[in-house]
Order: sequence, then structure tokens, then C-alpha cells
Amino acid sequence: MSRFSLDDLAAIVAARAASTAEHSYTKSLLEAGPARAAKKFGEEAVEAVIAATEGDRTALIKESADVIYHLIVLLRARDISWEEVEKELEHRTGQSGHAEKAGRGS
Repeated sequence: MSRFSLDDLAAIVAARAASTAEHSYTKSLLEAGPARAAKKFGEEAVEAVIAATEGDRTALIKESADVIYHLIVLLRARDISWEEVEKELEHRTGQSGHAEKAGRGS
């Protein structure tokens, strides 16, 4: 049995996007538009920060899962594939984090 991956999650989000809002929370977020998806992503990110600062390991794991799910929904709402994000991450791994950040410009 293979491990669950972010590719798997992206595929699930894509499949649920083809469902109805009545049957899919994912579809209801997408139908509400990118601003709603972004707001939910932000809420989950804040909850992850709180869990991290409080040292609540279990909550941080759960909130991290929520953050990643909502990020993938947000990307889909803006017609950005998970593969595009992976390519950007791959591009960045060829240099140190400091060099990559300096190369971004302002």
C-alpha cells in the first residue's frame, strides 16, 4: 500500500470540485469563490500558528492538515495546479534558501 501524498489530496480536491455543493464541502468553497477559499486558508493558518506557539503537538498536526487542504483548494480556485507549486519548489532546491530569497527581488 502506498503512502498518501499531496498529489493524492490534489486529485481528491479535483474530483470533489466536479461534485455538487450540497454533497461536497470542497465544491461549496470553490463555488463561494477565491476570496472565501483564501479566508478559510488564512483561518486555518492562524489556528496552526496558535497550536505551534502553545506547543500542542496533536493540534498542530491536525491544523497542518487543514492548512494544506485549504491551500490546495485555494490554488484550484485560482486555477493553479499542485504541479506548478511542485515545480517552483523543485526550482528552489537547487540553491540555498538565502540565495533563493535574495534572488526574488523586491
